Amino acid sequence: MDTLVGGLKATHAALRQRLDRATTARPGTDGAHVRDQYPAIDTFLAATSRHLGAVIDVVVPPVRTHVPDGVARARMFIEQVRRTELALNQVKAKLYGSTYAIRRPWESIWSDVRRELEATFRLERLLVRDLAAHHQDQDPDWGEELYHAELHAPTRPHPYIPHARLGHLARGLARRVDGFWDTAEGRMVPEPVRHHDRSADGPITQWLLADPHLPEDDDEEPSPS
Repeated sequence: MDTLVGGLKATHAALRQRLDRATTARPGTDGAHVRDQYPAIDTFLAATSRHLGAVIDVVVPPVRTHVPDGVARARMFIEQVRRTELALNQVKAKLYGSTYAIRRPWESIWSDVRRELEATFRLERLLVRDLAAHHQDQDPDWGEELYHAELHAPTRPHPYIPHARLGHLARGLARRVDGFWDTAEGRMVPEPVRHHDRSADGPITQWLLADPHLPEDDDEEPSPS
């Protein structure tokens, strides 16, 4: 069974938690050790950037071919992802003291990020729901493919690189550059969420795994606090 829908819900919940932690981070006084001051912000940027890049690589192509109006909906989603990455780029600029963002208050930046991220989540949730409804036996487990794609996606926002057609090649190059700097700077990148489908497990198995799985009434995610 495809794990895409369940994995997406878990990932969205994890990213919202990271965003909540990031918004409470406070600046320190040592400009030479930015990540010591803002680890919550840095890990939020890395996790979110990887997820967005992986969704474009894994989810968008089959949406174009499997889902009604898929081409138009994929284009709309990519445009929204770019807006989200522009908001994330402001976080990075503020974090490292860019003159373009230094005068802008954190509250304004985080407000933009939360608004654009939630808009992305809404579109993404609808795309994934409809894609799962059109899943065929010969199709791969897109949820598992998404997890592996996140492991190799860029760890920084790149709003100005191509997001369609040549986007896959551009993101591959960006990932190599990001990986170089992650290693050089000793940056810790969080592991992406990996969803395991437990729907076929009986109650005893779920109890032994300490992983009870209750049926859900609908596909809606909880509203952000």
